[in-house]
Amino acid sequence: MAWKAGLLLLCWGLTSGEVDVQATEPETTSSPARTLNFGYVPAGVYETVAHYEPGPIGILFHMVHAFLHLVQPNPFPEDLVIKVAKDKFGAIQSEYQKVIYYELGFLVCVLLGAVFLVLMPLVGALFCLCRCCDNCGGEMHQRQRKNADCQRGLLATLLFSTCIVITAGILCSYAANQHLSSQLKQMRRLVNSNLRDVHTFANETPTQIDYLISQYSTAKKQVQFDLDNIGPLLGGRIHEELGLEVTPALDGALKMAAAMHETKEALENVSMTLEVLQEGTGKLRFSLGLMRSGLNASLDDPVCAVPGSPAATVCSSVLSSLSQLHVGANYSQLPDVAPQLEKVDEALQTDLSDIVQKGFASFNNTPAMVVDQTRSVVEGVRDMLDGIGTNITGFSKLFPVHNSLTNFTIYISHAHSRIEDIYPEIDRYDFYRWTACITLCCMVVMVLAFNLLGMLCGILGYDRHATPTTRGCISNTGGNLLMAGVGFSFIFSWMLMAVVAASFLVGGNIEKLMCEPFHTRQLFKVLDTPHLIMPTWKNFIPGYLYDDPEMDLTFESFYSNCKDNRGMYSALRLDKIFNVSAFLNTSVFTEDVARMIGGVKVDLRGIILLEAEGKDNLMHFTETGIGDIDYDAYLEEVNKRVTLVDLLAYAKELDAQSEQLPKGSLQASLKGHASTLRQIHTQQVLPLEQSLTTFSQSIRKLQTTTRELPSKVSSVLSTIDAAQYLISHNATYVVSKQTEKYKQTIIGYFRQYINWVKASLTLEVAPCKPFSNIVDTMEIVACSFLMDSMNTFWFGLGGATLFLLPSVVLAVRLAKFYRRMDTEDVYDDTISDWQ
Repeated sequence: MAWKAGLLLLCWGLTSGEVDVQATEPETTSSPARTLNFGYVPAGVYETVAHYEPGPIGILFHMVHAFLHLVQPNPFPEDLVIKVAKDKFGAIQSEYQKVIYYELGFLVCVLLGAVFLVLMPLVGALFCLCRCCDNCGGEMHQRQRKNADCQRGLLATLLFSTCIVITAGILCSYAANQHLSSQLKQMRRLVNSNLRDVHTFANETPTQIDYLISQYSTAKKQVQFDLDNIGPLLGGRIHEELGLEVTPALDGALKMAAAMHETKEALENVSMTLEVLQEGTGKLRFSLGLMRSGLNASLDDPVCAVPGSPAATVCSSVLSSLSQLHVGANYSQLPDVAPQLEKVDEALQTDLSDIVQKGFASFNNTPAMVVDQTRSVVEGVRDMLDGIGTNITGFSKLFPVHNSLTNFTIYISHAHSRIEDIYPEIDRYDFYRWTACITLCCMVVMVLAFNLLGMLCGILGYDRHATPTTRGCISNTGGNLLMAGVGFSFIFSWMLMAVVAASFLVGGNIEKLMCEPFHTRQLFKVLDTPHLIMPTWKNFIPGYLYDDPEMDLTFESFYSNCKDNRGMYSALRLDKIFNVSAFLNTSVFTEDVARMIGGVKVDLRGIILLEAEGKDNLMHFTETGIGDIDYDAYLEEVNKRVTLVDLLAYAKELDAQSEQLPKGSLQASLKGHASTLRQIHTQQVLPLEQSLTTFSQSIRKLQTTTRELPSKVSSVLSTIDAAQYLISHNATYVVSKQTEKYKQTIIGYFRQYINWVKASLTLEVAPCKPFSNIVDTMEIVACSFLMDSMNTFWFGLGGATLFLLPSVVLAVRLAKFYRRMDTEDVYDDTISDWQ
């Protein structure tokens, strides 16, 4: 029971440092928390490699396995084994037919061995009695036959071949015997490495548990960082979402402030350009009047009075075009915009841009407001974090983790010492076993030696000229040795067959009923059969360890999990028994954090987007009278030309007409007037046209502003009012929504820690590979070392023993050709053949 107590202490040790493996509170909202890096759990290195490669002798092992499959090709009788095990072997009586059917191959072989065992000594005794009566080859007389040499050679060849087969069998047995002894040293290495791995397991587990606990600080630091930055994180998110409506509203007001300045500039441009146009058109009108007077005076030239002359035609044409030399537009009648400009100046005395910027500043102060209004909540969460850390660290000390694991280590050390004490006994018994096996092999080797020496002496002492009665001493010795081998064959063969049959029956069944099912995992299915080991328990392991046989914990699941090097926590299903995780469950500490963060109240009613002065300024701007300007009258005059005719074109035409006149004063006068017109166009018309362009742009801009002004101002005011209402009355929804996201971010760090602990406990903490290695080592020692060697031994020895039968027959027949006979057949016609 000491090992059970140690294992239970170990289980307590593992769970004392465990942190919420299964959160009972479902995660309803996806956590926006960033991924935390908890590092890698410190892991011990297990040195045991529970894998065995037999090497060249593996060929013999495969031969034995093939022979056993030939003898017993039936599949593993899982149902039969379960039934027999449940009834404590009582089911053999009722299920004897199935047992016999399964064991039929073994029974047939054992029966043949029993026949061999009985008949060999009986036949040997009868053979001796028969030879004593000069029968069965006991008569020292040999008939002469012409094919005697051929018979002798054939018998010698067959006997030698039989000896080779017997030698192969003995070598196989000897190799298996030596392999088993040599593997005992390998067994020590495996056992020692397994125990060292168990020590590593026990020593590393507290370090791993401490590492899990220490990594709470990673989540804590991130939570503290987010609490320190609650302004940009929570306040920034609130600001960002409210800004979807607030920012466009303030931008619209800011644009209206810019439009007011643009309107003032347009009015100023209209006022100034109007004065410039009025003054310029007056000067242009005077200059054109002088031009008309000068042309009229020039046309009074006598040349123009000659009827029908070209000069008269030119003069008439010029005279008729003088009416075109007038100003095209009359800007003096356009009303002045000074009253509107004065009202706009009055509106601009209030700096609307500055008021809007104050609104922006007030709104952008949202993160600071959140920091101020959540200060008590943040401090409360900080205190809670410290308390949680203290509880986690303190809770792991409630159970004697290190003491329990230390006790477990001491238990393993004592077990190791006891195993070390057993090694000399193992070596002593292995020496006895090795000696017994060598003795059995030597029995066959003795027969083999007699046969080989007999054949050697018979061959060396053979004289083809000698008669059966005159054979030499060496040849006679060879025959005697062969008969000695026959005698020892009868003496030893039945004992050898008894050993072979017994070891075959035991070793073959162990291989078929234990070793092969272990490799196919069928043995685990048998062990995991409900109510097999204990009739009242469904599953043995949880019933034995936890007194809960209904738990779904089986030998196969435990072995498979440990084979995959998973943690002891998941392999032994400690989460179902040692519910220490409830202390650190999400429902314990995250609910308190969630409740505290969920109680955050942020009042944003102090944010004023646009003061009343700014709203009044916008309304006053709509009352400046820019909508009362007669834009049609302005545009009508703007669309007119500065002069009725293009002065450059007129001057060009005047030059062309002067070329038609004869040279004289008239021609010179017309060219002078043309030059003057060009100067007037350059000095007066072009500046007026430029001013007219500016005037036109300003008027059209004012007209556009006037047309859209009421709707724009109304839209801006309504948008700002809606945004202000959102902040003052409906911001609670936005605050609650973003607070929930922030809360999930904070809790997300705890969930990451919990999930990491869960994964670490499942895969990395206390990996139970040493325990599956122990099972694998037991299988290697029992099956690969012991049973394979044992089965190979009886396989070789049995083959050699069986071939003693033909060796007996052949040796008896061959000895007749080697031994010196007492009498022989003599024929007169063949006397010459013996000389």
